[in-house]
Amino acid sequence: MGSSDYETLLVERSDGVVTATLNRPHRKNAATVQMFDELAGLAREVRDTLGDRVLVLTGAGDGFCSGVDLMSLPTDGTDTVQRASAAVLELYSLPKPTITALNGVAAGVGVGFALACDFVLAAESSRLIMSFVRRALSPDGGTSWLLPKLVGIQKAKEIAFFGDPVSSKEALELGLVSRVLPDGDLMAEVGRWAGRLADGPPTSLATTKALLNDSQTLTMAQSIEREYVAQKWNAGTADFREAITAFKEKREPVFRKG
Repeated sequence: MGSSDYETLLVERSDGVVTATLNRPHRKNAATVQMFDELAGLAREVRDTLGDRVLVLTGAGDGFCSGVDLMSLPTDGTDTVQRASAAVLELYSLPKPTITALNGVAAGVGVGFALACDFVLAAESSRLIMSFVRRALSPDGGTSWLLPKLVGIQKAKEIAFFGDPVSSKEALELGLVSRVLPDGDLMAEVGRWAGRLADGPPTSLATTKALLNDSQTLTMAQSIEREYVAQKWNAGTADFREAITAFKEKREPVFRKG
């Protein structure tokens, strides 16, 4: 699927940074089955495109994602859940750095979209809302796994059981977001982070991400074995040789762009 084929996303590429904007501002970027499928497809496209180094996810207008669009929900909601989960899993497992630019409210599955990325940079006015209980539903979109990993089981239950908004300030204190910025400064800071990551060594970043993500389900001994395998792989790359040469020449390394 080419970038021009997306209908619910705006996709822009610049210097290795792919910016995907959830583009249904008239519905606060409420997600449809089509959006789930397109987001999953874009993640696979970024994965398979050598020149794509970083994925940034944000929302059009003044909201990030208000959850599933209940007005477009098919009669059989279980298929929607499966496709939402597939999109979140593709984001989480993408072997390239990902950044959420949280520019407004993320509710329901929108929380899953946000937290599936490696970093969340949040505007001061943004909020996270686990709104499932308000609709007599249980968490989906990977949120039941992501949330307790970040805040602990008891706080995750509080957030999920009551469904109250979590402000950007509280989200920062809980470790749900990496930075909180004035609304007008959000995208500039996201751009700085994305630019630094795009200039980094792609194999090193991919293996580092995999090691950290997988550490949550592995023993220490298993993680150490995986570290050994990853390090052997990294040591055979041109980027490693460039890093050593740059160190000896007392200059900044220039890593490959594709």
